[in-house]
Amino acid sequence: MRILIADDDPQILRALRITLTAKGYDVAVAADGAEAIGAAVDHRPDLVLLDLGMPNLDGVEVIQAIRGWSEVPILVVSGRTDAGDKVEALDAGADDYVTKPFSIDELLARVRALTRRRAQPEQTPVVSFGDTTVDLAARTVTRAVDGAAQTVRLTPTEWQVLELLVRNEGRLVTRHLLLTSIWGSEHVTDTGYLRLYLSQLRKKLEPDPARPRYLLTEAGMGYRLRLDGGGTAA
Repeated sequence: MRILIADDDPQILRALRITLTAKGYDVAVAADGAEAIGAAVDHRPDLVLLDLGMPNLDGVEVIQAIRGWSEVPILVVSGRTDAGDKVEALDAGADDYVTKPFSIDELLARVRALTRRRAQPEQTPVVSFGDTTVDLAARTVTRAVDGAAQTVRLTPTEWQVLELLVRNEGRLVTRHLLLTSIWGSEHVTDTGYLRLYLSQLRKKLEPDPARPRYLLTEAGMGYRLRLDGGGTAA
């Protein structure tokens, strides 16, 4: 089983890596938020142990980025003891929260509990908007044409963009999150990528690509998928 540990404290990273490796886990580590997202994409861990106070994206932003495309269990391990920090992390998508300093036995028990939960089958959404249906489990997109479902061919990157929007349906997905999750932290300013791929997706999925109703731009912030077709933003 693969575990990703993200913490900017080298002593904690080393201690957890040694302990978890000794327990038979395959461990990857990251020292900041951007590195954590890249490691999550590259290693596809079965569990993430995550500190909140990290440079280059804090822990809450990392949770939001990972939740855009994955339901992997996330256990926050943080020195922040304020109830507001815990609520923010859990609302962002964390599964559990342990405060520092912590007992190794307690941490291992939390890890076992989350991995047992992970072993249960997950529900993967199927969503429809307009005449388009997206099945995340089957990784297919179809459109109804003259009463018959026709497959829409997407490039791998178009699929990644669409999947992030589908998994966050109705919520703003920031440009920063999209760029970091798909292309990595070194491309956080390359917003032209997003405009290109959103334009391509609209041509394939929108009834009128010039006046999108479902794949919407939130000016200066990011993008949003609206299933009800109530959008007017381009």
